[in-house]
Amino acid sequence: MRPAPRARRSPDGGARRGRDRELEAGSRAHYEDPQYYTSTYASRIDDVAFYAGLADQVGGPVLEYGVGNGRIAMPMARGGIEVVGVDHSAPMLAHFRERLKDEPPEVRRRVRLVRGDMRRVRLRRRFPLVVCTFNTALHLYTRADVEAFLARVREHLTPRGRFVVDLSTPLVADLARDPRKPYRAPRFYHPTAQVVVKNTEHFTYDPVRQVLFVTMEFEPVGHPEQGWSMPLAHRQFFPQEWEALLHYNGFRVDRVEGDYQGGPLTPDSDVMVWHARRRA
Repeated sequence: MRPAPRARRSPDGGARRGRDRELEAGSRAHYEDPQYYTSTYASRIDDVAFYAGLADQVGGPVLEYGVGNGRIAMPMARGGIEVVGVDHSAPMLAHFRERLKDEPPEVRRRVRLVRGDMRRVRLRRRFPLVVCTFNTALHLYTRADVEAFLARVREHLTPRGRFVVDLSTPLVADLARDPRKPYRAPRFYHPTAQVVVKNTEHFTYDPVRQVLFVTMEFEPVGHPEQGWSMPLAHRQFFPQEWEALLHYNGFRVDRVEGDYQGGPLTPDSDVMVWHARRRA
């Protein structure tokens, strides 16, 4: 689930006036085009194998926050695991339901989808494995957001259940990029627009809010006047910060890994995978 941000908050957690529409747009736009999303992340398979392996170890059921259009949940369900998926994006969930229509009845029965805000959704059941996949937690922009979400996680975990979340590791070189400088990516065929597009990205880091704003610009080859852009906003959590957030919200960390193969977290790791449990 990718939540819509609440009103801006001051460092002590108090609400500011007004809505942060910049964050709202950055939390939603990337997930409004399921075809583009599927095409963009089709080659991302390491985390799929990782989470499917965890589900096999536990045997299910699994609660996945940020289930999207089923990139990770579908393989779990095909492998015999019951999955409950929570997401805020109606387009992604609708696409997941369309995909399920092509699956055997036993796979469809293993999947339950819930649209809602992961800071608020209460399912009235507990799970031995709760996962928050592929940077979904980076759409929790304030301490209050994180605390509300972790409270829901605790509610949904069995006493011995495991909570696993992966986050991209903040890299100083990336955060220090010049926002005026365009970073060009290879051209690609956009499945929704059905044209070949030039792909340019701009990165702007706000060190006060600790949010990295990425603006993806798409320009159809030969038709620059038809170009469009897509914003994405990711909160940056540093390792010691995330460990403290878990600790002070009732979790103990079993381990943290620097890849999806169980390797250690190092200064060169671009992902951190946290394994935690409820503290008594």
